[in-house]
Amino acid sequence: MKKELTGVALKVKPLVEKAVADEGCTLWDIDYLREGADYVLRITLDTGREGAVNIEDCERVHRALDPLLDEADPIENAYYLQVSSPGVERDITLPWHIEALAGERVEARLFAPLNGSRVIVGVLGGLEDGRVLIKSDGGDVAVPYEAISKMKLLFDFSNM
Repeated sequence: MKKELTGVALKVKPLVEKAVADEGCTLWDIDYLREGADYVLRITLDTGREGAVNIEDCERVHRALDPLLDEADPIENAYYLQVSSPGVERDITLPWHIEALAGERVEARLFAPLNGSRVIVGVLGGLEDGRVLIKSDGGDVAVPYEAISKMKLLFDFSNM
């Protein structure tokens, strides 16, 4: 999990955040990474409202960001701009995601076992003193933030 945005992602955040908000969305995450021989700037959106991000939201934001990023030219390398939804089982990668999703069911994967398990499933309680609080079937757990390798929201597909 990330502690914060760094590098190119941190550099472009002020450029994209307002444009994303102007298009009626919320900036969920920014990633700048190499995929094979290419570089990708991935902007992940949330709606900030009931309902999921749809393709129209992604297209609208992409059209708003493309000329803005071309004009500011904040990235040295050539890159592909991707605008996407975090999905129903979104990754929880930043501390503020934990607070935003408190009360939701999550799966946390750990770097090393805690109480004999590397996976904890339960209801996210929040972040307190550098520990992620999870109410699992086995009881309340306070996992050090740095001990979590990956955490994601769990969606109940049986209700569909």
